[in-house]
Amino acid sequence: MNLPRATLDHVLCTQLLVAWAGESGEERRLGWWNSDLTSEFGGEDLFQRLLPLTWRWATLQGAREAARRVDAEQRARSHDADTLVTLFRFGFAVDERLDEHLRDLKNSGAAPTEALPGLKVLLDQPWDSSAFERWVATRGSVDAVATPAGRRIKSPPTAIDHLADRFVAALLPLGPTWPLPHVVR
Repeated sequence: MNLPRATLDHVLCTQLLVAWAGESGEERRLGWWNSDLTSEFGGEDLFQRLLPLTWRWATLQGAREAARRVDAEQRARSHDADTLVTLFRFGFAVDERLDEHLRDLKNSGAAPTEALPGLKVLLDQPWDSSAFERWVATRGSVDAVATPAGRRIKSPPTAIDHLADRFVAALLPLGPTWPLPHVVR
């Protein structure tokens, strides 16, 4: 699938920020997934020793994978799991393209905040739930309804980057578990 680089950057940046914010562990954030990969004494220490050139990418990629797994577990509970599109599952072609783009960015040698400047808004400072909520609010408002599967977005946009923004907007109000913002295709 041919997606513009700006779209890939936007969606990947969004996924990485939500994945980072959703971690639990020593530096507890939202606690949506049981991972502690991006904290100094969690995954960072290990990845710095194992992957001295790409450890920053590895910690974010690990948090993203933890988020994808929780997202997949929640989707699997739905009777129409294969029709749900979420921030961490846009469909095979888009997901593959995002994975390729992440690999390209890692191989570029640039730090995550250099390659994806949008990460700086949250990653360049200590965790602050209010700052995260403000960032979420910048994604606009969304009309969503609570369903057994999660928060279903009504009238979703077709553009992938705009859809990613709606998924983020649907995170509010923040809760103790991943709210699975989704659309049905």
